[in-house]
Amino acid sequence: MGDIAAAQSMELPTHMRAMVLEAPGQPLRATEVPVPRPGPDQVLIRVQACGVCRTDLHIVDGELPGPKLPLIPGHEIVGTIVHKGEHVQEFSVGDRIGVPWLGATCGRCPYCRKEQENLCNEARFTGYTLDGGYAEYTAAHQRYCFRLPAVYGDTEAAPLLCAGFIGYRSYRMVGKDIERLGIYGFGAAAHVIAQVAVYEGKRVYAFTKPGDTEAQEFARQLGASWAGDSTELPPEKLDGVIIFAPVGSLLPAALNASTKGAIVVCAGIHMSDIPSFAYRLLWGERVVRSVANLTRRDGEEFLAIAPQVPVRTEVRIFGLRRVNDALGCLRRGELRGVSPARRAPGCGCPDDVGPAWSLGSQDVYTGTRADRAVRSLGKSGWWTNEVLSSGGASRTTARDAGERTARGRHCTYVCSRESPH
Repeated sequence: MGDIAAAQSMELPTHMRAMVLEAPGQPLRATEVPVPRPGPDQVLIRVQACGVCRTDLHIVDGELPGPKLPLIPGHEIVGTIVHKGEHVQEFSVGDRIGVPWLGATCGRCPYCRKEQENLCNEARFTGYTLDGGYAEYTAAHQRYCFRLPAVYGDTEAAPLLCAGFIGYRSYRMVGKDIERLGIYGFGAAAHVIAQVAVYEGKRVYAFTKPGDTEAQEFARQLGASWAGDSTELPPEKLDGVIIFAPVGSLLPAALNASTKGAIVVCAGIHMSDIPSFAYRLLWGERVVRSVANLTRRDGEEFLAIAPQVPVRTEVRIFGLRRVNDALGCLRRGELRGVSPARRAPGCGCPDDVGPAWSLGSQDVYTGTRADRAVRSLGKSGWWTNEVLSSGGASRTTARDAGERTARGRHCTYVCSRESPH
């Protein structure tokens, strides 16, 4: 009870910054809203990073019906518990945890009793029917939070909570005995699960939109045996396929590329209409199935195997107020990994300082190296905002960045000499 009492005595702000969807088809609006107060079984989390997912785009663009409105999107949440309800036993104040898409279930129905809580008719979803992580704080039910492997930093861990979880569930569904795995759509989930498949000795065949040679090269760098256009046939038939791209016409293409008895998994929450196709493509005991959400078992199993691989996530990072920019990049197909939004908790400063900048000791760090470099500057309690994007264009020394952080506690930007503060 000691940590509960300590939590109750903590001074928490009454309001927080958030990016809010007020109506589908509209940009998110930067505003201040009340800090949520956790219920008896909930924890209050200070958000450190939140991934931007294609499902967020489907919600914002109105392709998924019935979102809570107004809504704070975001369901790949990494943060620290700052307060907890009286019934919370799983976690303590100060724990770093992750919050995924599945946010609540009834716990009573036949699905919940069979460890199929992902199919519960009363399920609620983070960033869709529950407020999510595009904010400084969020509340979540203790049963649907996960401890995160210490080897992952905040931005590295965020993609694991959806791209990783959904990718892993899809991967399990194609069958453990396959040898040749086809992946259609090489985005966030694909780049995570391809690493697991290669680690387990599978041959991975990556299909991208026609002409996307950059994504194809990225797939080969991650160990894919072959990468090409989705209009092509692979050099050998596939005995398992995952379709991550929300394009219905890929289903007949995947069946045509698969061998008898293959399982084709449609992994998205939304897909365009599937065209009619000849029965011969399905014949031969091929199986088509969908993936719906995730279970806690999926999350636990994936977080156990990810550090063993080890799964590495490629990220591009935006400040909280730039979430619309991140969604725009995703909409235009300009992101090959994932894009966590990140901000300095409790900060009253704007977190748009222009582009993200590179940090290093006379070097340019990108991706996860940059995140680790930033964190190394913050060991004395400095918060870090506007962390670096992969491929940042400017250069500064660690000493220069340190001079920036010395200007103010709680809100610091890592930036070049030329960027404003």
